Amino acid sequence: MINLINVKTIFFGFILLLTLSGCGYTPNAKFSRDTLGEKISTSVIISAQDPQNTVVIKDAIDKAVIEVFHASLVPQDRSDSHLVIKMATPTYTPIVYDENGFVTGYRMSINLNITKHTKESSKSYNTKGFNDFSVAPNAIVTDQDRFKAISYAAQRAIKAFVAQVSAEGARAKK
Repeated sequence: MINLINVKTIFFGFILLLTLSGCGYTPNAKFSRDTLGEKISTSVIISAQDPQNTVVIKDAIDKAVIEVFHASLVPQDRSDSHLVIKMATPTYTPIVYDENGFVTGYRMSINLNITKHTKESSKSYNTKGFNDFSVAPNAIVTDQDRFKAISYAAQRAIKAFVAQVSAEGARAKK
């Protein structure tokens, strides 16, 4: 009886070890880091039409560098890659109306142009993000609603950029 329990334990331990070591999973952050490097710097071109949103975009980019790429945010002179972000004017589109014809939901769309500069080359990426949000009928969109919607839309655009960079890194590995 004791030998049978030990054999089962060893067998299941071997299967578990084989499964975990042989899956071949590589996280997106690894591919992104291979493309961008360990040290990244960022700058945002300030929009003359919408300068308040530039700060929101800069914060969202810096947060993504740390949380998504798992890279260090450093000054440009010490970076492996420098990201220059330019935002087009955000657009609001009414998407939901109530029974009286008042707008109760909007879609915030944002387009980002992100240029990656490395020591070897430069490459430009265009990404788009959106966020749907609701307002009370016959109400105006407050600055707080607008900033929050732009922040969420920018985060989605940055996630699209991460996907593009990760795919580029994965293709380079093959």
